[in-house]
Amino acid sequence: MEVTIPTNDTGSWNGGDRSRPLGASYGKMMMWFFILSDALTFSGFLSAYGLIRFKFIETWPIADEVFTHFPFLHGTHAPMYYVALMTFILIFSSVTMVLAVDAGRQMKQKKVVFYMFLTIVGGLVFLGSQAWEWKNFIQGSYGAVQLNDGRIIQFVDAFGHQIELEKFAANSHSERVQHTKNKGLWFVEETALPPLSLEQVITGFKTHPGITIRTEEIDAETKAKKIIPRDQAMAYLAEASNVVKGANLKVNEYGKTLFADFFFFITGFHGFHVLSGVIINIIIFFNVIIGTYERRGHYEMVEKVGLYWHFVDLVWVFVFTFFYLV
Repeated sequence: MEVTIPTNDTGSWNGGDRSRPLGASYGKMMMWFFILSDALTFSGFLSAYGLIRFKFIETWPIADEVFTHFPFLHGTHAPMYYVALMTFILIFSSVTMVLAVDAGRQMKQKKVVFYMFLTIVGGLVFLGSQAWEWKNFIQGSYGAVQLNDGRIIQFVDAFGHQIELEKFAANSHSERVQHTKNKGLWFVEETALPPLSLEQVITGFKTHPGITIRTEEIDAETKAKKIIPRDQAMAYLAEASNVVKGANLKVNEYGKTLFADFFFFITGFHGFHVLSGVIINIIIFFNVIIGTYERRGHYEMVEKVGLYWHFVDLVWVFVFTFFYLV
């Protein structure tokens, strides 16, 4: 009995010499598979963020009031300016990566070195900018007071502009001691000592009749936080539990704690991708310098890392839109 072994003469992908589906090499295909799986991961994170934000849309922090810092311009209200600059730098690094890939296809080693160097610099500047944004987010800007039910109230002047706690809080000459487990209940501990005590804030509020408070709730007409009349403000302060300065995973001065949770997780996850891309780019950059890809006769490795870098840049566009613009 004879056995007929079928042969593949149609030119389809059979894993042999012609194993280049869609004209792509095995390495490029695997990079595309990774990008697809990673895109689904980011989609899940951003979808969860969108769902939670929609659920608490009436009390969600306003980005223009959170991200207002700009380097070397202390005290200047510059909403979203630096975040926009960060975004431009990252997108520009994607342009230099395109130029590096194009130079590689033309086998122009010096141009590949130059454009990859610019790409690496752009990635490092973005990472430094993101670290600076985190620092300001963690340290806080104005400070706030948390109520017993977990809500946050902020202080505003007669024009409705938010003001820092230090500008009106009463001075105290008593020494403040951080609460730790060995100084009280074993299950209660302060992670950090607030810059001001609750008594200082309340006393200072009473002596400054020109200021009042605002809540987390957003007025549907003005699209701004609801301001509470001065004669009703003390009723809120009577329920105050502690002073909040900055943001962490448990509480933040801007409002909903979930906002900080998602911000740290998603921007941190994206920052890890950028850091990984920078490290890979540096490795390939030195391989280009020593002529590794010249000897191979192609710069496909530059193209593969370029795909990853473009993906990281594209993801930031969505993160930027969800967190800062919408």
